[in-house]
Amino acid sequence: MKNDFHIEFDCYQKYADKEVVSGDVFLVNREQEEGRTVLILSDGLGHGIKAHVQAMLTASMVMDFTKSHTDPEIAANIISRTLPSDEKRSGFATFSVITIERDGTIRIENFENPFCIILRGNEILEDIKWQRIPIEGCKTIERLIYKTEFVAEKEDRIIFFTDGIIESGMGTVKNPKGWGTEKLAAFALNQVDHHKDISATSLTRRIVNQAAMNDGYVLKDDCSCGVVYVRTPRLLNIVTGPPFFKDRDADFARKAKSLKGEKILMGGTTGEILSRELGIKIQTEYTFTDSALPPKSLMEGFDLVTEGILTLTKVEQLLEAHNAETRLGNSPAEEIVKSILQHDRIQFIVGTRINWAHQNPDQKEDIEIRKNVIIRLIRLLREKFFKEVDAEYF
Repeated sequence: MKNDFHIEFDCYQKYADKEVVSGDVFLVNREQEEGRTVLILSDGLGHGIKAHVQAMLTASMVMDFTKSHTDPEIAANIISRTLPSDEKRSGFATFSVITIERDGTIRIENFENPFCIILRGNEILEDIKWQRIPIEGCKTIERLIYKTEFVAEKEDRIIFFTDGIIESGMGTVKNPKGWGTEKLAAFALNQVDHHKDISATSLTRRIVNQAAMNDGYVLKDDCSCGVVYVRTPRLLNIVTGPPFFKDRDADFARKAKSLKGEKILMGGTTGEILSRELGIKIQTEYTFTDSALPPKSLMEGFDLVTEGILTLTKVEQLLEAHNAETRLGNSPAEEIVKSILQHDRIQFIVGTRINWAHQNPDQKEDIEIRKNVIIRLIRLLREKFFKEVDAEYF
């Protein structure tokens, strides 16, 4: 598969009833140089603090081994000899590893977690062959690592989860033996049939919430579900700041006009330059949704037009504080955050002319405030939200 795809992923968790932490742990590592993404979901024995510690130790060790390209059966053998074990089940924890390469190759390694569900479009991918690899050194019971590898296609989804999901509802009239993998797969297919472009985030939440409902909203075990979604990338362009040299205004405007994907324009002076050079009028909306920020504007060819540095700084603050429970409103900054979260590749087109009205003479290190905010935003988007981010400076 050509590198014209995007890997979207997320994991959502709910704790067992009356617990304050999850006994399941989800870790992510994205290696920029190798172009490799590693996802690990580990399930500690039982639930609560002890299970969380077991799962965290296991997931961290597996991640270290995976980063060094150690075979998973060797990693499992070392971990099982390092951490205490249980007669019926490995006391340290179970785990699943999903490795996504730059070319779209996906490897899945599974140790005592439920088998993942792989969807291709709106069908279950049935012809996946799993390799069984015994772990040496296990005396009381045979333990196996299951491995598979395939090349992903657009609209593939991988659903991986802990046993709290498929065991939810156990003992009830509707699910006497638990929800089970087959019912989970049918539920996921139904969601994809009704919402073709359903995001990884939405699908994980619907699955976990259904598991909670199966248990009458009193979870007997931790429930974790992750989804990997392979799709066409969504591109967002953010244009902000006037060019350093005024004689580059025309080039800057042409660049902004030619951008593909959604476009956001930030900055009054920036808007005036593009309006002048492109012959497009700006129309200001006089509806204030945030008393601290000027209202947004309308301009043909751009999806959103806002004020510059104040809004940009607010966007950084909102992203810094954002978590799974965050609810966003309709202020200019919140609309930009929504757009950023909905897109995969973010491109900043940044003019570097200094606006002296924004400088604090007592802080010489902040002589270029806009550029500093952009640098922090890029780091935040890459490290916290795993976005692909580029910046071009004028």
